[in-house]
Amino acid sequence: MRKSKSPAFSVRDFFARFPDDEACLQHIMDVRFGMRHACRECGVEATFHRMTDRRAFACAACGDHVYPTAGTVLEDTRTPLQSWFYAIYLFVTTRHGVSGKELQRQLGVTYKTAWRMGMKIRELIGSGEDFDMLQGHVEMDEAYVGGKRPGKRGRGAEGKTIIMGMKQHGGPIRTVVIPNVKKPTLRGVVLKNVKPGSVVSTDELMSYGLLTDDGYVHGTVTHSEKVWRAYDLRTKQFHSTNSVETFWGLFKRSICSTHISVSSKYMDRYLAEFTFRSNYRVMQNAMFDLIVSRV
Repeated sequence: MRKSKSPAFSVRDFFARFPDDEACLQHIMDVRFGMRHACRECGVEATFHRMTDRRAFACAACGDHVYPTAGTVLEDTRTPLQSWFYAIYLFVTTRHGVSGKELQRQLGVTYKTAWRMGMKIRELIGSGEDFDMLQGHVEMDEAYVGGKRPGKRGRGAEGKTIIMGMKQHGGPIRTVVIPNVKKPTLRGVVLKNVKPGSVVSTDELMSYGLLTDDGYVHGTVTHSEKVWRAYDLRTKQFHSTNSVETFWGLFKRSICSTHISVSSKYMDRYLAEFTFRSNYRVMQNAMFDLIVSRV
């Protein structure tokens, strides 16, 4: 999923595009309905004009009202639309994520409001991701994030959340929270996300042994022997999991530095946020519009 890089979306660009709530409401109307469309009431393809006393537009043919924010996360919000849009802007222009405290400082709202806005935006980010199945050469790796009980370290430490990543060479990364690393669990994730016949690179975890039987060309790298990239004569491919591990490194550092910690209850939302940002990072303007379109 290669994308051409778009110009940087600066703060000045943002406020030029969305100087007030009116501009934000107009943008939502354009994205959801368009200023000219078939009226749901009279059926006439008409233009719609802004009403001055409410967040609505009226059909030029029959006067029926259209509320652009109805049925969205913005329907009953008392927070200015521009603040919502600026929060989305912060999400797409950062590399390490945005904490509730940062939103509180930037938007001048209470922490409770900032936290709720952040979670709603993460829901929007994760609500519409639907890639085609990964194919070609795909790297896979799992990671453990979060809790650690005193006296026990490493992958099996109690309280950690297990996450699994799959990165197509030259394409997108797909991530998911999983309950364990047993063979049936990994098999279900792989079959759902990776096209059979693909070349798959993993570490030496025994649960990945299922891949060959399911029609994948499987190669491994033996991390326990400090091997990070290896050429497989059988598959005639170099195998590594470096791309997925690079993503894990950024994700873990961001959790520790920006968010301090993340509950396993909400891990999927944060993971979706970072996955989305990784897949669309060269398209800041498009990333912003894509999130707003999901409102």
